[in-house]
Amino acid sequence: MKKATIRKPPLDFGDETLGQRLARLRKQHGYTQVEFADRVGITQVLVSAYETDRRQFSVEMAIRFAMALEITLDELLNPKPKKGSSKKPSLRVQRRIEEIEKLPPHQQNYLLKTIDGFLKGVAS
Repeated sequence: MKKATIRKPPLDFGDETLGQRLARLRKQHGYTQVEFADRVGITQVLVSAYETDRRQFSVEMAIRFAMALEITLDELLNPKPKKGSSKKPSLRVQRRIEEIEKLPPHQQNYLLKTIDGFLKGVAS
């Protein structure tokens, strides 16, 4: 007697696959694939395979990814983003902010004026 196979439709993650979501979150947190692989304890080649959906997440890998990104599993795996969630600056930007805060006030003001001028030029 042959077993019946039930085929479930794939989850709808919107405009991105789970791998693409992992890549987006990694980049938002300011990690290269190599840095992220190091945090997770795997190779960069494996990170690439997960991000391009050539490998599927196991439960353990999903947990490792969430821990490395310092996010919840829900934030990593939930197909629909939470309402009212605010985007945090990437780790790369946060590191620079910390360095700026170490500068004397007059240097901070000069740097902020430079950034403001640049941003004004980009917006035009």
